[in-house]
Amino acid sequence: MVPLAAVEYSVDSRQRGRKQSGSAALANKRDRIAVKLRHANQHTCFENSASQDCLSENFRTLLSLSMSPIYHTLPTEDGLPRAKAPPPYGGTSLLHWQTFTNKAAVRSDYDVMTRSPRLLKPLLAGLIITLLHLAMAIGLLAPEGPLSERYAALVQHDSYWFMNIVDRGYQTMVPPIDHKVMEVSNVAFFPAYPAIAAAFRHGLNIDTGTALLITAQLAAWGFWSYLFLFCKRWNISPALQICGALLIAAHPAAFFLIAAYSESLFLMALLGFIYWSTAEGRYAKFWAVIHSIVMSATRIVGIVCAAFPLVRSVFQTGWRRLVEPRPWFRQEKPAIAMTLLASFGAIAFFAYSQLRWGHWDIYMLTQAAGWGIAPDYLAVFRPSNYRWLVPALNDPTEASQMSMTLAAVLFIGIVACELSIRRWAGLPIRAGIYFCAFVIYYLSVSGVACVDMERMLRYEFSVHALIVLALLNFLRQFQTTPVLVRAFGIAAVALLSAAGLCVQGWYVWNFTRGNWVA
Repeated sequence: MVPLAAVEYSVDSRQRGRKQSGSAALANKRDRIAVKLRHANQHTCFENSASQDCLSENFRTLLSLSMSPIYHTLPTEDGLPRAKAPPPYGGTSLLHWQTFTNKAAVRSDYDVMTRSPRLLKPLLAGLIITLLHLAMAIGLLAPEGPLSERYAALVQHDSYWFMNIVDRGYQTMVPPIDHKVMEVSNVAFFPAYPAIAAAFRHGLNIDTGTALLITAQLAAWGFWSYLFLFCKRWNISPALQICGALLIAAHPAAFFLIAAYSESLFLMALLGFIYWSTAEGRYAKFWAVIHSIVMSATRIVGIVCAAFPLVRSVFQTGWRRLVEPRPWFRQEKPAIAMTLLASFGAIAFFAYSQLRWGHWDIYMLTQAAGWGIAPDYLAVFRPSNYRWLVPALNDPTEASQMSMTLAAVLFIGIVACELSIRRWAGLPIRAGIYFCAFVIYYLSVSGVACVDMERMLRYEFSVHALIVLALLNFLRQFQTTPVLVRAFGIAAVALLSAAGLCVQGWYVWNFTRGNWVA
């Protein structure tokens, strides 16, 4: 007997006609059985998303015999192989049939074809929130005047220091002057925000204030886009996405996202760093490194936030591996490398300071001399630093002190929820986000405790945004919740958002008129 062979379907019709009658009968019998089985199973297996698993072993065997694009040839009287008949069901091959019944394969093709439109949704949502924020600040609350002047009213206070850095570069005397004079010592801010604004200024040939605003507002768009990209990755429900966005946008200091400040760039870089460092793909790590360098070159707290991959990896592998340092180090090499690369933005700034002025810590010296910053790393543990009374609207320092207290209460509530409910799905990434939030809170409190928590309201906004992001990840585990619980949550978010927007409106009104807020 001649072994089975594969023959193209396009052979001559004469050869197909020379098949044995017994072979044709056998093929017809197989076809009839396959058709009967197909009709019996089409309403039960094919509608299932895992329909390929539903098919019985016999049915798959018959399909492979009757519909394969490579046809088995039976021996003929003269011992030569002959071509088989064309596949049944209109020439549909097994490969096509399995693709039709395999919804996972169809879904992957759909993802490829619709990836760009689906990514447009988070980008569009982020753009809408940014434009609404701008419309509220410029259209409703800025001082009366031409649109250009209302827009320029978002340049206030620290914005002028950034303008000075963009226009003149870093300048200082050694040691720095003992009071705030930007014409003498302006090395009190990290370089990423003024550097990007300088690129816009020279590239678009616009004034410095507009360049700073464009940089901040594009970064705000990026921040909101990453928030919704996280929601898309975690399959957060639309209602929960709206609640999370409202809680962030209604924070009294959220308007700093669209002002000429570095908050939006830092948050965008931090969320981008977290997003890409937890993603899979050829270029994911590259984009994570780019975002992390911008993050650590924007704010000094970015140096410690660079440890996010390491914290996440430790929670994934377990704390017990730390007992054996060498195996742990070998296993955590990628996370350690990512952490070191993420710190490169700040390291480069310190190296530049050392080469130019002979003091790598000239930033800290300027902060101490001009702003009177003397870090107190035990300030978080001092009860006298916490304020429990409702602050007056016309006293932003009291509001900053109150924000410190509320953030501490929020951290305690998070720990209680995580330990009592014990839903561990997604805990490693949440632990990394909590770590970044607490580091920002701890270092900010330590830095401004000596000046009565001034500016803490603005620093606490970054903490607030990260906590909301982590809570979205936590709440996605609850697929079905009682109607009353859901209604109570929505009502609470609505009330908090309304109160927060009112306070924010008051602060925007003062900020655009040159009054100090945070």
